[in-house]
Amino acid sequence: MQLSPSPKAQEIIDCLNVFMDEFVYPAEPVYQAQLEANGPRSHEVPQIIEDLKIRARERGLWNLFLPALSGLTHLDYAHVAEITGRSPYIAPEALNCSAPSTGNMEILHMFGTDEQKQRWLEPLMDGRIRSGFSMTEPDVASSDARNISTSIVRNGDEYVINGRKWWTTGAADPRCEILILMGKTDPDAAAHRQQSMILVPIRTAGVEVIRSLPIFGYHDQQGHAEIQFTDVRVPVGNMLSGEGEGFAIAQARLGPGRIHHAMRCIGMAERGLEMMARRVTERHVFGGALSEQGVVQNWIAESRLEIEQARLLVLKAAWMIDEVGAKGAAIEIAAVKIIGPRTARSVLNRAIQAFGGAGVTDDFPIARMWASARILGIADGPDEVHLRSVARQELRKYR
Repeated sequence: MQLSPSPKAQEIIDCLNVFMDEFVYPAEPVYQAQLEANGPRSHEVPQIIEDLKIRARERGLWNLFLPALSGLTHLDYAHVAEITGRSPYIAPEALNCSAPSTGNMEILHMFGTDEQKQRWLEPLMDGRIRSGFSMTEPDVASSDARNISTSIVRNGDEYVINGRKWWTTGAADPRCEILILMGKTDPDAAAHRQQSMILVPIRTAGVEVIRSLPIFGYHDQQGHAEIQFTDVRVPVGNMLSGEGEGFAIAQARLGPGRIHHAMRCIGMAERGLEMMARRVTERHVFGGALSEQGVVQNWIAESRLEIEQARLLVLKAAWMIDEVGAKGAAIEIAAVKIIGPRTARSVLNRAIQAFGGAGVTDDFPIARMWASARILGIADGPDEVHLRSVARQELRKYR
């Protein structure tokens, strides 16, 4: 099992590290200032992001997440994603590699018609528009996607959509033009054939963005929207792949995406450990540096051990996707969906403690990164669902 990046990926990694040092890290306070200038709950895009996108494209750091176009393997991109995770609110967006549009672009690339690709995939790949993914619903336990109740009913040459969604990331962004919605086309079909995915332009009559939901009080620029769909009509040609294919599409989308999230979490953890180590070296208490305290040294050591273990597991999962596909790597994907965010939360929690009162403020990125890692214990399926999958697979060996 070879887990090192390819020569091509190593060139990109070297270029990306320079890009992060020269442009991304210095842009973080500018980004924060521009967000605050736009207003406490504004979703306008800070100009610094558009400036970074231009510089990233000039350096070939663009759309690296899609193997069919970038030439990178999933393993290669895992190494790239870790680096972007060190600045999770800026770097992925600057490289046009941020969720949920990455997953939506993968869906359109794999399942879209030529017309759908021309209308939506091309501007998404070009970074001119953004998109949202509408699956989760507030009125049902969406950890079991069979519970989804939003209806998609055919009426002549159109589908009529009714339902309520929330946590549609990206839908509050003024650049968002298209939603991929999962709903039921046939409630009487087999459990995993009831659902379909359909393209819904966000400005279609009957689509009402009610609000953007905060994460631990943080309002992300792209937003996590609650949306009401009332008699929304879209052409039959907006259906993706075909009726009843929603579950299959969801699995194809979520597999690689979970690797991306997990590796970005490793990047967040590495940044947290780096900041913690610098902080405890510079701060002095009781006659010596914080780093001389045994408990603090334990924090540093435990953090390094957790990061190394998590990284190896995520890289193995990415390698398996390349070798046997997402379906063959299902258990590894479930495992890293748990381990990546868990590691980030653990390390960042120690970093917050090391920073003291400063650790819970916006003066440093630690608290916000912890909030992001915490929601990833729920998003894309809660940890408990993935633990259940791993346990079932393990128990099969003994039956």
